[in-house]
Amino acid sequence: MLLALLVSLLAGLATSVGGALVLSKRMLQRSYLAVALASAAGAMLVISFVEIIPLGIESMKETASTQASMFVVWVAFFGGIALVLVVDRLLLDVLNPSETEGREGVITGEEADSAQHLMRSGVLVASVLALHNFPEGMATFFTTYQDPAVGITLAIAIAIHNVPEGVAVAAPVYAATGSRRQGFWWATFSGLTEPLGGLLAAVLVSWVVPPQFFGVFYGTVGGMMVFLALDELLPAAWRYQSDKHQTVYGMLAGMALMALSLVLFAAA
Repeated sequence: MLLALLVSLLAGLATSVGGALVLSKRMLQRSYLAVALASAAGAMLVISFVEIIPLGIESMKETASTQASMFVVWVAFFGGIALVLVVDRLLLDVLNPSETEGREGVITGEEADSAQHLMRSGVLVASVLALHNFPEGMATFFTTYQDPAVGITLAIAIAIHNVPEGVAVAAPVYAATGSRRQGFWWATFSGLTEPLGGLLAAVLVSWVVPPQFFGVFYGTVGGMMVFLALDELLPAAWRYQSDKHQTVYGMLAGMALMALSLVLFAAA
């Protein structure tokens, strides 16, 4: 059981690696920031439609028809979008321009609101990815508990899969605050729910979690991630791009990277 928890922890900490990759002064330049934000959006779109939504439907199909399963998951999907809208409104008052204090040499005057927007985007993305990583931690724990060799292989695949997620969190936070520490720790936070999921799995190892729960959960998280990609990350990338193609190229690169990680995940 201790090995299973450790494996879940190491898989989750891979988001820290992704966070560390973007914490250079180049990330404060408009073109690098645009590509990083667009890449994060592309990665989130792929993982939502290719992995999370299908997982939700498959979970529901254990106790319901395909049509009913799709209906419930897609309702949860749009419910997730509505939830992000509510949280976004709340964060408007919580995250104020003081986060950019001392950044005058990098983001000034009319861009102060953009910096605040980036910080809010980073916090929202971190929160949603934290929800997404929770069931991954449970899956890693159960697999390692039953077969350590298979569980470790799965954890390596999930770790690779988590690196671009760390980028998605750290890039906007670092660009908004100029603080490497904040960018790194927000990325780390988004991955720490993975070992928490493993810990919960250890408690529930003899219990049976209803498949309907995971169906609704995955649908909700998928909707939240798609909305954040389209409403937060891509518009921010467009604002910071210095060439009209940077956002598109960055998004495609993020899609390709996440698709590769999903292939490795499936191979595990």
